[in-house]
Amino acid sequence: MTAPASSVIARLRGRLPGALGTRLLMFLGAAIVLTALLQGLLAYRNALLQTDTLFDYQMQQTAFALRAGLPVDARGRPQGTPPEDENHEFIVQVWTNEGLRIFESALGAALPQMAVLGFADVPARGTVYRVFSLQTRSQVIQVAQDMRVRRTLARDAAWQSLLPIALLAPVLALAVWWVVRSSLAPVQRVRRELAARRPQDLAPVPAEGLPDEVRPLVAELNALLQRVGQAFEAQQHFVADAAHELRSPLAALKLQLVALQRAPDAAAHDEAVQRLSAGIDRATRLVEQLLTLARQEAQGTVQGTAPGPQGMQGPHGAATAAPADVDLREVVEQALADQAVAAQQHGLDMGLSESPHLRQSFAVAGDAQALQMLVRNLLDNAIKYVPQGGRVDVGWRSDAQGRALVVEDSGPGIAESERELVLRRFVRGPSAASAGQQAQGSGLGLAIVQTIAQRHGARLLLDRSPTLGGLRVQVIWPPVSGC
Repeated sequence: MTAPASSVIARLRGRLPGALGTRLLMFLGAAIVLTALLQGLLAYRNALLQTDTLFDYQMQQTAFALRAGLPVDARGRPQGTPPEDENHEFIVQVWTNEGLRIFESALGAALPQMAVLGFADVPARGTVYRVFSLQTRSQVIQVAQDMRVRRTLARDAAWQSLLPIALLAPVLALAVWWVVRSSLAPVQRVRRELAARRPQDLAPVPAEGLPDEVRPLVAELNALLQRVGQAFEAQQHFVADAAHELRSPLAALKLQLVALQRAPDAAAHDEAVQRLSAGIDRATRLVEQLLTLARQEAQGTVQGTAPGPQGMQGPHGAATAAPADVDLREVVEQALADQAVAAQQHGLDMGLSESPHLRQSFAVAGDAQALQMLVRNLLDNAIKYVPQGGRVDVGWRSDAQGRALVVEDSGPGIAESERELVLRRFVRGPSAASAGQQAQGSGLGLAIVQTIAQRHGARLLLDRSPTLGGLRVQVIWPPVSGC
């Protein structure tokens, strides 16, 4: 295709509607209408020509038949002698009522003397004749024509009618092919562009020139690429942060091992062993939290999709299948039992809240193990930051404002300006350090809690406890309809 033709097609395409269906209907409709008009014009012209030719032929044959029956022709030939250059396809005979033939247009026709009045097919002379018989007062007139001639004429007329269709059908098919190919050219361009991309290339797909039916698909594809890019970037940050966080405990373990090797006496040796064991426990706890966070984010990452009232969120914001109803009372009691020893070692009073409005348990649809992990991380976080002799209360509520799991303590709390910050991974709140707390946290506890809460369609709220004065963490679900 030449450059001027391409530019004309491009300008024409720019003026067409953006909808692929409308564009195809316009092109194909125009092609069909144009083809029908052209075929109708050719058929009309062919019908006129065939009609004129047929009438001329009938007039000619009638004249030949009458002339052959005259006593003497213009050249003096005897009756019934056909000239060599004439084809008598019509045979005319006239009979008297007594059966005497008084006129014939062709010698030796051998048609029956008596025939059925009207039209009839009569075998004669090795073929079949179409005969029309008309009776007058004293005569019977017969006009006959060879059926082979009629079939030949009909076959020629049929071929003449089919010829325009045979000529226009390839043109119409070519026009349809060009229309479909040109209409789908932008889609093919996008396909080739995506096929040529590298795996790391997550740039948006350009939607310019695409049909309206394809634009929503490209928009969703671009949104998916954006979410994948964000997830890939988050994964890279997670790996980098995890490597950074693991470096410090591993370095500490190495130093503690050196101290153990250089212990001058048994007392120093025992102290080094205890420090090494505590360091191994902290490293193990960090690895477990990293695996927990990675597993929870892989199982249910909320990516721009609003969570349902009770449904769990699966990968890419999709709802997982048929979550089971979990009683929060059983979850909390199990978590309190798991953390009871740690609370006693820190001298904390940890148990169910005594407040009446925090004893209204309820069930949520979700994963019981994940919810237990959520409560355990909240309790573990409180144990780390609440000073000895402090208090940790766990309760729940269900009212018109929503349903919530509440964990509050008498610790230093978290300043309002830091509450959003501590929900990030590997971030420790500076409030504890300023209050003289030497917590050995990894900065993953609240991040794990938030991930599990989002997976279960809940949100996390941090504020100050009105009764204990420390941090209050609320995991809030939307209210049940009808409350």
